[in-house]
Amino acid sequence: MRFTYTETMCEPSFLLPLAQEAEAAGYDGYAVPDSICYPQESDSKYPYNADGSREFLDGKPILDPFTLIPAMAAVTTKLVLSTFVVKLPVRGCVLVAKQAASVAVLSQNRFKFGVGVSPWPDDYRILGVPWEKRGKRMDEMIDIVRGLCTGEFFGYDGEVHQLEPVKISPVPTKPLPILVGGHAEPALRRAVTRGDGWMHAGGDPQQLAKMIARIQELRVEHGKDKDPFEIHVISMDGFSVDGVRRLEDLGVTDVIVGFRNAYSNDKDVQSLDEKIGALRSFADNVIAKTR
Repeated sequence: MRFTYTETMCEPSFLLPLAQEAEAAGYDGYAVPDSICYPQESDSKYPYNADGSREFLDGKPILDPFTLIPAMAAVTTKLVLSTFVVKLPVRGCVLVAKQAASVAVLSQNRFKFGVGVSPWPDDYRILGVPWEKRGKRMDEMIDIVRGLCTGEFFGYDGEVHQLEPVKISPVPTKPLPILVGGHAEPALRRAVTRGDGWMHAGGDPQQLAKMIARIQELRVEHGKDKDPFEIHVISMDGFSVDGVRRLEDLGVTDVIVGFRNAYSNDKDVQSLDEKIGALRSFADNVIAKTR
């Protein structure tokens, strides 16, 4: 089992020290969320917490992941850095491919590109992108990012995107891992058919085993059950040695952990020392005892 730490909606000056401390404590990765802006008025619901409220994001400091991750990479040497997850269809495909490739190069292949559709129509409206055909847009953008990250001339003629042959440089020396987030059937199928893994976003713990079982069915259905595939999850089982073993039995490869309620509307008042103490305690009591 690999362990990924996540803590970003806090004082920005804490983030680089936390990345260094996570690496020193034995974590394998650090997951960084994506949130572009917060609308003054919205009736959108967040699908991954109990009440659907999105107020927990109001005023929270969330740095752009394509800016933050290279900074984290510069002060670490082993930590694998992932987006959790970038709202892919609201962005321009060539620009996001350039950004992802650049981050992978600067991190020396320590970048995993977690992507999702975004559950909020507000994001699409604000950024001038149609909400309709967002799934198809997502599929095509994954294809385009993969194609451009080869470093060769790549063109595309899709239902949503048309791209004349272009090349970007530099590109990473290894294929960029793309992890797909989302709990709906199309997201699980997309993770299997176009991704290198799946990112779970939390929510009802009773559904996790069902979603993983469905992923494994889809892998067999599409002839991909022998291919490497990562499953990154948020689960209370990840906070104990016995729970980690249960997750391993389900096929989980990576546990994502944080040590405060990210959905709280309250301002974060933890000090840097308190955050470091929490991540170290988990490393001593769980990570060290599962290896």
